[in-house]
Amino acid sequence: MRIGHGYDVHRFTEGDHLVIGGVMIPYEKSFLAHSDGDVLIHAICDALLGASSLPDIGNLFPDNSPEFENIDSKILLKRVLDRISDKGLKIEYIDCTVIAQAPKMAPHIQNMRTVLADTLNISVEMINIKATTEEKLGFTGRKEGISAHSVCILKSKE
Repeated sequence: MRIGHGYDVHRFTEGDHLVIGGVMIPYEKSFLAHSDGDVLIHAICDALLGASSLPDIGNLFPDNSPEFENIDSKILLKRVLDRISDKGLKIEYIDCTVIAQAPKMAPHIQNMRTVLADTLNISVEMINIKATTEEKLGFTGRKEGISAHSVCILKSKE
């Protein structure tokens, strides 16, 4: 068994929606990012990569590469899945927390779980997503951005 942890953060910029967990969420701002800025998928990628002893998401998918500009983060997640599979590993469980003062995540969590489970070819029961605010403290509390943490358990396919 292998355990990995991932973390990501993106600040807000002008816009009209966010992509979190592969789900488009209408909002008064967007993420400032090279890709679509999906903090949840990026945290999951880093957790999976860490548990696999592979380089982090920034190393594999650099933010100065035109190849990854505005890319759908689900594509990156599928590439990470291929890499962990090539190492003989499979996902046992993923647990995540999105930290956001706004917008509210609760109405979108089940859809996020479904999208992520479909992307990773796992059962929706193998992924959990929680959300919390920071009681108006820090950059997320001031509505300057959103962060996410993810922990995963991988097992050998054998």
